[in-house]
Amino acid sequence: MSRCIQNIAILAPLVIFFQSCATFESQEREGKKHAKMLVRTTAYTHTEAGGSKNAVGSRLRFGSDVSSAAADWSWLPMGTRFRLIETGRIYVIEDYGTALVGKKTIDLYMPNEPMMRAWGVKMVNIEILDWGSKPMSRMLLESRRNGATARRMLTAMETENPRSP
Repeated sequence: MSRCIQNIAILAPLVIFFQSCATFESQEREGKKHAKMLVRTTAYTHTEAGGSKNAVGSRLRFGSDVSSAAADWSWLPMGTRFRLIETGRIYVIEDYGTALVGKKTIDLYMPNEPMMRAWGVKMVNIEILDWGSKPMSRMLLESRRNGATARRMLTAMETENPRSP
């Protein structure tokens, strides 16, 4: 099977169940659903190494109802939706990056380099609207186990909760 077809076979279920899994895990974490926290943020853009696609295979988004963000999925799983309290903008974790693993940092997608540079590094307050899915995050990362970044996040997930699915 070609690599492209394998990726489609892996990503198709993720796209279909992406929203339902985030909702399911939100119900499991009801007490933490609307958690507020102060987090370190940075910014990235499509001209960097990852290009214009996120880790789930869709285009990076900005300016729509929801914008793209990246984080260490062992900390904030894929599908986590949050609101920047200061701006009201809503983001969803649908990407990850090497520099984020092991750090409590969220990388916010910006559509161009001047906006990315202007953002810099900021400590911001966020409100978690819906938690993402650790099982779905794990499933996607397992398919990328050959990559060092995916392996590091999987190891952190296993260390944190070795018996979870």
